[in-house]
Amino acid sequence: MSGRDYPTALGASSPATITLLGQDLAQDVMGRVGFGELAFWLATQRRPAAGEVRVFEAVLAALADHGFTPTAIVTRLTYLSAPDSVQGALAAGLLGGGSRFLGVTEDCGRFLHDVLRAHGEPLPADDAGWDALALEAVRARRERRELIPGLGHHVHKDGDPRTARLFEIAAEEGLSGPHLALLAAVGRVHPRVLGRALPLNGAGACGAALADLGLPLELLRAFALLARTAGLIGQLAEELRRPVANDIFLSVDLNNRSVPPEPLADGGPHG
Repeated sequence: MSGRDYPTALGASSPATITLLGQDLAQDVMGRVGFGELAFWLATQRRPAAGEVRVFEAVLAALADHGFTPTAIVTRLTYLSAPDSVQGALAAGLLGGGSRFLGVTEDCGRFLHDVLRAHGEPLPADDAGWDALALEAVRARRERRELIPGLGHHVHKDGDPRTARLFEIAAEEGLSGPHLALLAAVGRVHPRVLGRALPLNGAGACGAALADLGLPLELLRAFALLARTAGLIGQLAEELRRPVANDIFLSVDLNNRSVPPEPLADGGPHG
């Protein structure tokens, strides 16, 4: 033994008990605390209020599954290749959580937070003020030729149904904070800059809602991955009942087309 100690407010065990967040796991947590509430509690080390749990779990539900996305397909294909490795199949899907799928939650939360931090206090008091702040932020992103996180969806061209519902739930619980207010303003003003109207997507709204709950920006993508883990388990469960992974594999493998090699130019892909 080194004589050192490693403090943690999370899980600890003795021969007779397991303590989690200062609670007796068996007596105070199991059967008394829902998983969404526990996930929030673990991340913040404070027990959330009922309204916070409702918003947080609405976010988890919104991000759980979206059908045959790349993350779902790769999970099914990995399981086809290695049915002895459920953990590998799940990990493969989670590793695909990036800037196009799932990562938007973090990207949008960070974008909104950066704008709010740069603006400082006092925050706008009405829609006109929020619109002015959002217009400045959208123009700045446009000038740098950067995408505006939270805008656009490849299916829901006329509006993502998750977005309005999440705004509604946050308002019902008194948890509509500055991140959601700024995102709503972005939705109102961006056509003036982009020249077209794009929907506010659910992933971006989830990032704003999580940020308004005071959750760490560094963990926003982690919460999206937590939600998607449930969805990927569902994908695997359905693959067991109605397998499609082999059809996907054969569709590509039996329909490949041979083409001549295309050597890279000198200097590599950007040469």
